[in-house]
Formats: sequence, structure tokens, C-alpha cells
Amino acid sequence: MEEYVEEKTQVDTWEYKDRNYYLKGSKEPITFKLGSRHTTRHPLLWFDDEKGYNRELRYATNQQSVFADEQKGPATLAHIIFENGSLTVPKENVQLQKLLSLYHPAKGQIYEEFDAVVQAKDQYDSIELELGALNIAYEMDVEQAEAILRVELGSNVSNMSSKEIKRDILMFAKKKPKAFLELAEDENVELRNYGIKACELNILKLSQDQRTFQWASNGRKLFTIPFDENPYSALAAWFKTDEGVDVYKAIEKKLK
Repeated sequence: MEEYVEEKTQVDTWEYKDRNYYLKGSKEPITFKLGSRHTTRHPLLWFDDEKGYNRELRYATNQQSVFADEQKGPATLAHIIFENGSLTVPKENVQLQKLLSLYHPAKGQIYEEFDAVVQAKDQYDSIELELGALNIAYEMDVEQAEAILRVELGSNVSNMSSKEIKRDILMFAKKKPKAFLELAEDENVELRNYGIKACELNILKLSQDQRTFQWASNGRKLFTIPFDENPYSALAAWFKTDEGVDVYKAIEKKLK
């Protein structure tokens, strides 16, 4: 007696809906043509885990599959064009949607599919990051705020009032929260600021070749800047050495 084996029908879980795709990055060209067929110069392949080899992709409007080995007869090839950085594909064009959503190797690199849930999460994370940065900036003392702004604005900070510094540190935290938080956690920022202020007030002197720091009063050399390093970043690190700590304390007294 033959044993009856029930065939399992594969369920199609594809959701039929209009889908939107957008180019990554800040640039939104008027038109952008995405690769729509495999060529030697511009490969368009998808590795099939079940079959164990790369399969050629090809977008043809008169075919039901995006795989060239499943297409039958003459193929009516078509372009995939983003306009002003985006592309809307109606639910009826399942073939193109699957090519863009499932198989195209440029997904995640050149373009992404719009997902309302993912976008909401990204926006929430962005707002949360901004609020965290603003709270830290609001509570920050003027000296630390000045040190951070000096990295962003340079020597212009020296002519700013405390109110201007507090305003600009809040604006910096709002516009660039990630960069602000990185600087706020960088222990060398304040040391770097002391070094710059010491040079501005003619306490220290940076040589013209930017290779050494000296006492401005007598020209005595303090230390040589390592090759290919920012002078003030190197100075901040040197302030932590046994010799540098004494110099830092002397500068601190003169700056008060």
C-alpha cells in the first residue's frame, strides 16, 4: 500500500501595496537611472542559497519573473528611473517591486525602501538624541561650552560674551547633536582650549613651522609636536604628562 504524502503549498506572503523607494544621501538628482539588467560591465546578480549559484537579474515589463533564467520568449526591457530622488512603484507592478525590495544589490547602498515604522523609529531616535544634547548644553558651564565652541568656531569665541556662548552652544547641540556629545565627552577638549587661549594671550608660542611650543616670555622650548598631529591636540595630550602638568598649572593660574 502506497503511503500518501500530502503536498504542502507554498504560501505567498508578499504584501500587495504601492511602494516607495528613495535614494540615500543628501543629493537628489533630477533623474537617476538604476541598473536594470546584468552586463559584464555592470553586473546585476543575486546569489540563490537553494540553488547555490548567482542568478542573473533582468527587469522586463512583459515577464513575470525578474530572473533571466525563468523568463520566456523576447524580453521587453525597461529602465528603472528615480526622479528627484524617489520612485513610486504601484502594487500592480509586483515584478519591479520584488526586484527593488528583495533582490537588487544596490538596496541599502544606493537606495532604500520607505518604511513608515522604521522612519518613525529613526525620527524618534533623532529627537531623543537632540533633546539629550540640548539638556547637556543647557546645564553646561561657560568654560566647557567655550572649549567645545572653539573646536567648531575657532578663535572667534574669544570675542563672544557668556550669553552668546550659551546661545551658540545650544544651537550647536540642536544642529549637530552627535558631534556635540562626542566633544562633550572628550576630556581633551578643555585642555586644548587652554592651550589655544594661552597662545592667544601670548603665554605660549607656537613656532612658525608648527613643530614646537615655547614659553612666549623667554622662548624656552616646551616640547616637540609629533609628526602629522594637530598642534593643539598634541599639546592637550602633553598637558597630561608629568612635565606637562606643571606647565598646565602655571598657565591655569595666569588665565584666572
